[in-house]
Amino acid sequence: MAEHGRPVSGTSIKKPRLRQWAALLTGVVVGSLTTTHYAHAQYAGQISSIVMDANTGTVLSQTDPDLRRYPASLTKLMTLYMTFNALRAGAISLNQAVPVSIHASTMEPSKLGLVPGSRLTVEQAILALVTKSANDAACALGELIGGGSEPQFATMMTQQAHALGMSKTLFRNASGLPDPDQMTTARDLATLGRRLIADFPEYYHYFATPAFRFHGRYIPNHNPMLKVYAGADGMKTGYTQEAGRNLVTSALRDNVRLVGVVMGASSNTQRSLVMANQLDHGFDAEGVAPVARPLMVAQAGSTLRHRSHRGTLIMAAASRRHAPLEVAEAPATRRHHAAITRVSHGHHSAVIGAKVHTISTPAIQRGAARHRAAHNRT
Repeated sequence: MAEHGRPVSGTSIKKPRLRQWAALLTGVVVGSLTTTHYAHAQYAGQISSIVMDANTGTVLSQTDPDLRRYPASLTKLMTLYMTFNALRAGAISLNQAVPVSIHASTMEPSKLGLVPGSRLTVEQAILALVTKSANDAACALGELIGGGSEPQFATMMTQQAHALGMSKTLFRNASGLPDPDQMTTARDLATLGRRLIADFPEYYHYFATPAFRFHGRYIPNHNPMLKVYAGADGMKTGYTQEAGRNLVTSALRDNVRLVGVVMGASSNTQRSLVMANQLDHGFDAEGVAPVARPLMVAQAGSTLRHRSHRGTLIMAAASRRHAPLEVAEAPATRRHHAAITRVSHGHHSAVIGAKVHTISTPAIQRGAARHRAAHNRT
């Protein structure tokens, strides 16, 4: 069994086969997970938050950080951790094809709209998760790493979470779509954020991706903090009706890196304002000189109280002509096609805009019904 706190990877095996690697991760704890009792997560309406020093783990501020909450799309942070771990182990590669099963294609929005029998690359899937929070891409990636089974991948996710010290976390799927047993805490997610940065520095740059192209479509990043908070360079948003608005952010100022988590906010504006305030407090506690916020952020507090149209955060400006997807912070009226993301090896990704190639894949299962209520989107 892996040492506590270490990535569970099988790195001692040269170029391990994916199925062997997946079996290594799951076999140790399958029995124990089936007998463990987990309390139900708390519902939205009460904010949980925490800010940590990313290097030392020192807690700089916290509010109910140990309440069990629904993670929503923050689940994808662990999906990405598992992906980076598999890349490091040599079990998969960035240009490897990811099959799209019927099960993956039936995931609720937000999604890329992947077609059963098609495929995308591992790198495209990573980009889809960090920008659009695509549930179909997350499921397909989970099935690839989980030996064709999303439930097996979820077991692997939970094992890895516990190995990192995330003792109050349980995963049931790769995307964060609602499941009453899938839960975590703000403290556990801050731990995960720290470990993503520390364990996989070569892949962390993906979280700062402003946008990428997929089959000719311009897909912007949903994360508003990348635009409105000085020093922010990742990580992930999340939303379901049951979870509320969730956010994990990492920011770097004067060689001090913080990781913040906000869960259960009632609006995107509140979520970002709470995060900005907490990070400001954290940097102040670390002796970092304050940085003036953009006007639209500084005025957001009065917007919350007076519903003024002035000073509204970017994330509150989604067009009414478009139904919200996972979160509303990506402006639906955006039309320009600049700033395509830089990916590994210092050049634009060769996989962006690549054609879909049909392959033969067996249907794992039908999966979730196509017509879940809109509040189940993540």
